[in-house]
Amino acid sequence: MAMADAAAISAGTPGIDLMEAAGRAVADVVLERHLPRPLVVLCGPGNNGGDGFVAARHLHSAGWPVRVALLGDRGALRGDAAWASQGWKGPVEPLSVDLLDGRPLVIDALFGAGLRRPIDGVAGEIIDRLNAEALPVISVDVPSGLDGDNGMVMGRAPMAECTVTFFRAKSGHYSIEGLRRCGTLRVADIGIAQSVLTAIAPQLWLNAPALWQEHLRDEDRGTHKYTRGHLTVLGGAVATGAARLAALAARRAGAGLVTIATPCESMAVYQAAEPGNLIAEVDDAEGFARLLDDDRRNAILVGPGSGLNERTRGCVVAALATGRPVVLDADAITVFADNPAILFDLIRGPVLLTPHEGEFRRLFPTLSTVPGKVERTREAARRSGATVLLKGPDTVIAAPDGRAVVNVHAPPTLATAGSGDVLAGMAAGLMARGLSPLAAGSAAAWLHGDCAFRFARPGLIAEDLIARIPEALAAVVSGDLGMHLER
Repeated sequence: MAMADAAAISAGTPGIDLMEAAGRAVADVVLERHLPRPLVVLCGPGNNGGDGFVAARHLHSAGWPVRVALLGDRGALRGDAAWASQGWKGPVEPLSVDLLDGRPLVIDALFGAGLRRPIDGVAGEIIDRLNAEALPVISVDVPSGLDGDNGMVMGRAPMAECTVTFFRAKSGHYSIEGLRRCGTLRVADIGIAQSVLTAIAPQLWLNAPALWQEHLRDEDRGTHKYTRGHLTVLGGAVATGAARLAALAARRAGAGLVTIATPCESMAVYQAAEPGNLIAEVDDAEGFARLLDDDRRNAILVGPGSGLNERTRGCVVAALATGRPVVLDADAITVFADNPAILFDLIRGPVLLTPHEGEFRRLFPTLSTVPGKVERTREAARRSGATVLLKGPDTVIAAPDGRAVVNVHAPPTLATAGSGDVLAGMAAGLMARGLSPLAAGSAAAWLHGDCAFRFARPGLIAEDLIARIPEALAAVVSGDLGMHLER
């Protein structure tokens, strides 16, 4: 964002014009969301505070009772922030928790996205009181204390009802703490030309159908089941439901055929289940490798319910040896926790890893100190050579080349047993159709969340997700995305 600001200024847009547009955008959001009421604008010593001064001026002109408080000395302000403060003709009070008496509406313009140290002192006391009393807060750029890059909280940050940011959202907005604290996110146009993105060349996207929906359109009349892909899923002997959920999700996602490779002792369980799933007896890694000799089996999923055993480990080795698209989930990840380097050395073709946080820590224990989920996932992808889908409310899908996608199209109801098996199956089914690991992981994550939104009531279980895959896919393919999140 600093580069975008600099590019706009060097192209002839004065910095004060950008600040004027930013402050006006904040004021417009306040006017849209609230009727006139006592308002306190908390300004910091930098450009974030300058935006606050501009917003205060516009709201005062609109007839609002406005108080402005500044952290530090007004005479110490520099550059565009000093210019903005001069436009405010009212008094400027010192920062104090007493400003919050009477429960005013608060504009938080203390610190922006670039803060790198914990908030303490009077600013910290104010943020603590804002949260303790649940006062209404409109934050400028980010809730003060939220790191715009990695989404970590620098000691404390307010719980805003709305956050107004500029030009483009930051990755911190879509971190778990950002989702908790930003409230409604508004991205305002402040006059920075979109062409500056060419020079910046960002490698991070917010997940949305526009990124991958073209890959889901199937208009070739000559299509048959093998051209849509044949996915092979390794089934386990005990947790048989996991592979069944994954297989059914893969078929709903568009795979032409799905075979579950099962131990002899569990054949009857799988054969008595969904009639569209093909069943093959595979007791060991050698048998799995023989099954994969058929090159029409163009994609492989190992992990859901397969068990923490040598069979799973050997089947992962056999799957990766084919060089075909492979999804590794759950047990297929954890079974290599004792020596992840062995797994990484085997990765050659298109591979998608789909860990949750616990599985991720087992495979990448040294990455716990890397700040921010996006950078942790990117580094994991670089080290492993696989695309990594790190699950959560802020799912990150990162490719080894540094491209990354953040998915927040997901409700809390997805926290239910079998949900991850459905996600892995959807991703594997899409890879069988020919999507790259990054596209398949991104599409599966978004559609997975959309299925949960479409259920739209309490009591969601994994089976409910599968039943809604067709309508979620249909909406994406047709472009009729009536269901969406404001975020």
